[in-house]
Amino acid sequence: MRNTTSLESNIYHQHKLQDGKAQTIRFYFESRRTYLAVKRGMDITIALLVILLIFPWLFPVIITLIKLDSRGPIFFKQKRVGFLGRTFWCYKFRTMYQNDVADTRQASRNDPRVTRVGQFLRNTGVDELPQFINVLLGHMSIVGPRPHMLKDSRDFAEVVTNYKFRNLVRPGITGMSQVRGCRGPATTFASIFRRYQWDAYYVRNVGFLLDIRIMMETGLLMLTSLFNKDKPIPMDGSVIDQASQPTAKKKIA
Repeated sequence: MRNTTSLESNIYHQHKLQDGKAQTIRFYFESRRTYLAVKRGMDITIALLVILLIFPWLFPVIITLIKLDSRGPIFFKQKRVGFLGRTFWCYKFRTMYQNDVADTRQASRNDPRVTRVGQFLRNTGVDELPQFINVLLGHMSIVGPRPHMLKDSRDFAEVVTNYKFRNLVRPGITGMSQVRGCRGPATTFASIFRRYQWDAYYVRNVGFLLDIRIMMETGLLMLTSLFNKDKPIPMDGSVIDQASQPTAKKKIA
């Protein structure tokens, strides 16, 4: 299998925009220089506000619940594939009992490894809050394609041609795929392709309005799941806009 940890110099050489013209990666970044700079400033500002205003009172509550529910560390860290294929340590609240396959096996529906408190944290998306630290460190953005663990990144790249195109932007705490219902396990070609479809759409159409829309939709999903336990944040396939899906092929250029 191909190595997802390679440097950008031997991962990317060119990509095609919607006009069909081959454009260099340099052009992609230079044409979006202002947006990327302002977005990074917004990421830092929002991350600092969350860390200073929300972490001090919410983290002790979550830490206590995790400790009372199961043995093990409070936080779970895992190597993920990020911007331009670089790997980084991604942080989240631990939602599973300690196990030996956390880095190779995706979480599934009704996964017995998930704790009671972990199920609530996953349903509401609160387990991802520590990733604001990753945002502050520059590993992630608030909005962008979700970072995959190393095994998934390698496997998905074998299924969908040019899958690493999604790594042209920093991975996000939330993203286009997530607000379109692409969460949970991706074990079929259709589910992998749907995620790539939305992630690629985001990369091609990055902009402030799209970011704001994704953040607002994410907030609405979290509030709905928080106050209505019967409506967790939707999982893969539950809210996909079927009319917008192209016909899947075995290899996607």
